Amino acid sequence: MTDLITHRPAADEDAAAAPRGGAPAGAPAGAAAAAAAPGAFPEPGERAAYWSDVRQRFLQNKLAVAGLVIVGLLVLAAAFGPLLSPYDPYAQDLDNALAAPSGAHWLGTDTLGRDLFARLLAGTRLAMLVGFASIALTCLIGVTLGALAGYAGRWVDTLVMRTADIFFAFPLLIGAIAIILVVGQGITPVIVSLAVFSWATVARLLRSSILSVREAEFVQAARALGARSPRIVLKHILPNSMTAVLVYAAFNVGTAVVGVASLSFLGIGVAPGVPEWGSMLATGRGFIGVKDYLWLAPGFAIVLTVLGFVFVGDGLRDALDPKLR
Repeated sequence: MTDLITHRPAADEDAAAAPRGGAPAGAPAGAAAAAAAPGAFPEPGERAAYWSDVRQRFLQNKLAVAGLVIVGLLVLAAAFGPLLSPYDPYAQDLDNALAAPSGAHWLGTDTLGRDLFARLLAGTRLAMLVGFASIALTCLIGVTLGALAGYAGRWVDTLVMRTADIFFAFPLLIGAIAIILVVGQGITPVIVSLAVFSWATVARLLRSSILSVREAEFVQAARALGARSPRIVLKHILPNSMTAVLVYAAFNVGTAVVGVASLSFLGIGVAPGVPEWGSMLATGRGFIGVKDYLWLAPGFAIVLTVLGFVFVGDGLRDALDPKLR
């Protein structure tokens, strides 16, 4: 994914101060040539055309569109879940425990008489929260450290990459279990634990992209025009290095959902009693072949969620891959 297309940004305010076709007075030798390099600062319309082409290529991928529809439905179910079921996902009705699916309870009830459809919707909300929040935190840590490693280089690069190697040595679930056992159960510890053991991949992806971008002509032109390093990184390098990270994020929201479900299935994820797909699977495994509806619904929800985000990630990768353009 590190060879994903790199597009050049529009001119920033520093370049606007320069005379058209040359460098400002007092600029270092070669600045005029760099500033006048073809395509160094494309017009905003060129960037708009690029993203329009990406969108068109994405929409031509039927599986990507299907994945986008799945993700959209999941987000809607998470947002409006309480309006779709008249039952409280926490309310117990022991007289109606293990009721089969019916008009009153579409997916039946669990061992405590709680409505499975209401709990499935509540689990969707939790899955989306943990999935998006953990990936956002992962990208925040990984992008920050990856940008430092790729642009600063030298000892900073060595320090960040060797630290990343340490985190690569820990399997995701084992590392997350270790953190949760120390900190305690809950949604926040799960999000933090998943992010802590996932940022290294983002940092490595971004570092590789930055190494191929930081010596580009438009970056040299900005440097020659006197732009400072933080501005160069934020305005020029990061916008042209983030495509691999975006694809990774799209793919791995599903991975985060599987991660929180796995932790809850083992009994160390969210607090007991919280509607979550993994804990629902753990309850249903004792009724396989007897009350299959207890595990089929959460299992199907996990599979559908992962497929949706994988299809979206695959479509983004194909739309942004320069070899397919």
